[in-house]
Amino acid sequence: MIAKVCGLAKKYPSFELSDISFELSGGRITGFIGRNGAGKTTTIKSMLNLIHPDGGEISFFGLSLTEHETEIKKRIGYSTGTVSWYPRKRIRDIVDIVRRFYDTWDEAAYRRYLGLFAIDEMKTPRELSEGMKVKLNLLLALSHRAEALILDEPTSGLDPFSRNELLEIFAGLKNEGVAVFFSTHIISDIEKCADDLLYISKGRIVAAMPKETFIRQYSKNGETLEDTMLRLEGGAANA
Repeated sequence: MIAKVCGLAKKYPSFELSDISFELSGGRITGFIGRNGAGKTTTIKSMLNLIHPDGGEISFFGLSLTEHETEIKKRIGYSTGTVSWYPRKRIRDIVDIVRRFYDTWDEAAYRRYLGLFAIDEMKTPRELSEGMKVKLNLLLALSHRAEALILDEPTSGLDPFSRNELLEIFAGLKNEGVAVFFSTHIISDIEKCADDLLYISKGRIVAAMPKETFIRQYSKNGETLEDTMLRLEGGAANA
């Protein structure tokens, strides 16, 4: 088991994340789905200790996140949106800084993804489109042989070709034993690549199971996964 979240809770004045529990395994792609405001980003930021939960426990590789954060973050890749640091520095200079933090930095992997994503090292983040900023963030996350990827909306802003390219990368990482966990509102991406689904609604986990089990349990005949989600969320909205 790569990661375990148990009883995660976080309360805001207008929103509450309650009793979030699930596990991530190596060699599996988990799609994290739910409408905007359901709690996906709060969950992911809690898993990265970017916000402090009110309750619950989070561990990676059998190690407590609160006690072993530095060690854990050297072994995972994560992306929580577009690059917002050093907007006027050249990408080459940003990478020179980032690589110093990782004993496992893989220069060959970095060069491979740099070419695959068609990123110009001489540009600055402010010169990139939103889609290219997403690719830059993923480039940094993929270049240090991470054992798990934790990604918030990684395909947002990408064109269909680039999204498909990224999903193929996820499939390759899965075959190498990496755990891939990503949130998205693009249900077709989940249909293409996910092994497991984590479905959250109004701050609570509705389902955490293999994708095929979810489809058998929740989908009606002839429905796509997107049709199912729209129907379920319509029911939740009207409940």
